[in-house]
Amino acid sequence: MRGHMKRFVLALAMVLVTAGWPLEAQRATRPPTPPSTAVINLNSATALEIADLPGIGVKTAELIVQHRVKNGPFKKIEEVMNIRGIGEKSFLRIKDRIAVAAPKGEK
Repeated sequence: MRGHMKRFVLALAMVLVTAGWPLEAQRATRPPTPPSTAVINLNSATALEIADLPGIGVKTAELIVQHRVKNGPFKKIEEVMNIRGIGEKSFLRIKDRIAVAAPKGEK
């Protein structure tokens, strides 16, 4: 009986290994998802949308939204450097991905 159990375990292991192999091969050949290139309006975007910007985390994105609520809409994109954690290097990384258009309903 022990011989049967060993063969069963070995056969089961082989089935599991070979069944998982095509999935690994698909993952290896699947092209990586490109980063988003959408322009984010700092005056209307949510913190999660802002956090999609390169180098901007959720906490910094929340600070941007808090700044907007407290001080009103951004007038120019450079004002984002007034947010703690966003310096010139960060700004240069995101400047092509941000805008400060008036929120819908405002002029």
